Parts: sequence; C-alpha cells; structure tokens
Amino acid sequence: MEHYLYIIAFATIAGTLSRFIMLKTDYRQYPTNPHGSLIHLSLGFIAAALGAVAIPALIEQDFAAVTFLALAAQQFREIRNMERETLQKLEVTELVPRGEDFIEGVARAFEARNYLVILISIFTSLAAFLITELTNIYWGLLGGAVIAVVLIYIALKLMEGQRIIDIADVDKAEIRFDDANLFVEDIQIMNIGLKEGQETILKKGLAVMIKPKDADAVAILGDVGQRQALTHVASKLLGIYKDVDTPEFTPLARRNEDNGYVALYIVPTHGTSEDLIDAIERTPLLESAISRPSLSAVGRHIKQEEE
Repeated sequence: MEHYLYIIAFATIAGTLSRFIMLKTDYRQYPTNPHGSLIHLSLGFIAAALGAVAIPALIEQDFAAVTFLALAAQQFREIRNMERETLQKLEVTELVPRGEDFIEGVARAFEARNYLVILISIFTSLAAFLITELTNIYWGLLGGAVIAVVLIYIALKLMEGQRIIDIADVDKAEIRFDDANLFVEDIQIMNIGLKEGQETILKKGLAVMIKPKDADAVAILGDVGQRQALTHVASKLLGIYKDVDTPEFTPLARRNEDNGYVALYIVPTHGTSEDLIDAIERTPLLESAISRPSLSAVGRHIKQEEE
C-alpha cells in the first residue's frame, strides 16, 4: 500500500506539471495572469489527482472511487461554458472581436486539456505500477517519468493543430483606391469617403492575399468565423490604428467569389508586410471552419471532371 501513495503522488505531480506546460498566456491575453492561470492550474491539479487514483482504485477493486471520473467529466464540461461566457463578455471591449467560432474553439480547448491531464496521470500511474511490480518503486517512478515526458510531448503536438500556412499561400498585396472604393488587388474591401482616411490607409496600411491550395482550403477560407479570426490575430500581433470612433480603420478580410482568394487589409501600429504575412500564416484553423468537401462523392466527381 505504501508504494501506492508514492505512485499516486507522482502521477498527480506529472499531470499537474503537464497542465502547467499546456497553459500559456500569449497575444490573446487569455487566460489572464495571475487569477485565470490559478483557476486552470487548480482544475488541472484536481484532474491529475482523479487520474492518478484510478489505477490503484481498480487494483483494489474500489470501483466507487472510479465513478469520480464520470463526475469529473461532467464538471469539466462546465469549464467550456465558463470560458465561453467569459470570452463573450470580453467581446464588447475588443476593437476587433474574436468572433463566436474563435470563442467556441478556445472554450473547447480548455475543456479538452483537462481530459488530457487525466489521461497523462492514468498512464503515468499505470506505467509506474507495472514497473514497480516487476522491479521496485524507484525503477517504477523512473519509468513513470519517462512515460509522462512522452505523453506530454504528444499532448503538445496534438495542441498545435493546423494553421493557415498548411492550407494556403500568403503573399504581400497592393492597396489602392478607385474613387472612394478601397481595393486590395482586384478585391473591393469597402467605401471610404474621407480623404484623410484614404491618405492614412495609403501611408500606413498593409495587405495580403491568401491563396487556398485546394478545394478544401477554399471552403475553410470561405468560413466567416475563420476570416474574423484572421483579422483578430493580425490586430493583436501588429496592433491596430483604430479607436471606437474610426470604423474606417477596422481590419477586414474579403473574398473573391471566383477563385476563393481572400484579401486582408489592416492599418497596424507597427510591423511590416513580412510581419503581417507571418501573423496570418500562424493563425490556427478553427475546428468549426474545417471541412473536407473533396472527400465526398460529389467532391471526388468534380475533381475527376477538372482533371
């Protein structure tokens, strides 16, 4: 029984450490420091402890203890609701909103990471127990540490997901005016009547053309939520030359209906065209925007006709 306590404590530490590694405050400014981070680290510790006791409980045939995992799953679903509500309340203060799709993706990610913590703790505990049975507690904890490192690495890889660079080419584009109409290459963005605004945009504005690599990418970039995420990320990383009473400087992403190209325009406070390209390329693909029309029967038929 004594080595159970060592294994449970070790697996709990490994799971909590994994949540700490997965938790980071970046350009999105969420979760906030220190209170938001403290909340998620505390929940991570609870998830790690629940995962750590699962294997010893099964071995001792204490099945009542395992039912706490089901209770935890229900509670962690509430985390998604909590994150969604928090981010929706913050939307009204954003000059360039995240958008509902972006918020849902963030909320879903926070819920999923607690499940990852439980799995890391469970498999760390299982590895430590099996190796301990074959050798001793010292080798068991060492083996558990190796498994924990591997699982944390896999979890970080799973977190990365796809980005715009994986589905599209991003090139620098030219901003021009035709009378009061703002164009990026051949795509009309909006109408700006004030001469001062036009001069500021021509002087400070940057633009890129996002060219999808295939039919699936065309569908993804056609998603309004994905394009809103592009403008939000660009404004966070490069700043935005805008206030609440200057709507003409709101960054926009418009689509060419003929070829699926997306033109993005922004008036940043700093950065170059290369910085904007890098920001767009690093923007994550939203789960709600990802679609694979090419895998359908209709999509395959269209592809055969084009070939």
